[in-house]
Amino acid sequence: MHCEIGFCQNHVGIPVPCNEIKLCDVVEMNIFARENRGEVCIRGRNVFRGYFRDEENTRRSFDKDGDWFKTGDIGVWNSNGTLTLLDRKKYIVKLDQGAYVTPEKIENVYNRTKYVNQSYVYGDNRKSYLVSVVVPNKELLQKVARERFGLKDVPFEKLCKDEKILQMIHDDIILEGHKAGLQSFEQAKRIVLDAQQFTVENGLLTPTLKSRRNALKEKYKKEIEKMYDTIIKK
Repeated sequence: MHCEIGFCQNHVGIPVPCNEIKLCDVVEMNIFARENRGEVCIRGRNVFRGYFRDEENTRRSFDKDGDWFKTGDIGVWNSNGTLTLLDRKKYIVKLDQGAYVTPEKIENVYNRTKYVNQSYVYGDNRKSYLVSVVVPNKELLQKVARERFGLKDVPFEKLCKDEKILQMIHDDIILEGHKAGLQSFEQAKRIVLDAQQFTVENGLLTPTLKSRRNALKEKYKKEIEKMYDTIIKK
């Protein structure tokens, strides 16, 4: 892809002359190119032809004719010819009621709020709602805790367990979600706060600072189960 239009905000540019790009159906996820949404597929002389001595991965990565490389990204075409990537196909979640959500998009919205440094949004295809782990902004949270709630000299870890603090942050990210146009099913119904940052060193981020979603899911397994149980009981 190549950027000549604007500064590539919210898109990855237009196709370079040496490549063809198209959106392909992902039938099992009810994603269809006719609706301008699909898996991004690419072909051209500069696209590799397969994995060395690995027929299975090669077959999985190309269409049935071995012509188009399947990137694993879900994208949409914009009216100006640019392409926007929504998320990795494997990370798009189909909720119990049939709605599809892209957790990374929701995290990007939540991470813009003043109280949030990092977030991890999780969805289960057996459930109809999302939950989230939030790492708060330490300095701001301590300041607000003192001024609004009279919580002076309270350790950050303890503030993250305070119900008033939890509700304040949850309300704030839901409000930001509404402003950003998130649908109700795209909002986290429950959150937990954690004082520990996601880092490369603790294995929760990649070297390029992307979330290691499987590692986050494993680390917060108990918290996720508890959040879903709490919603059910309510």
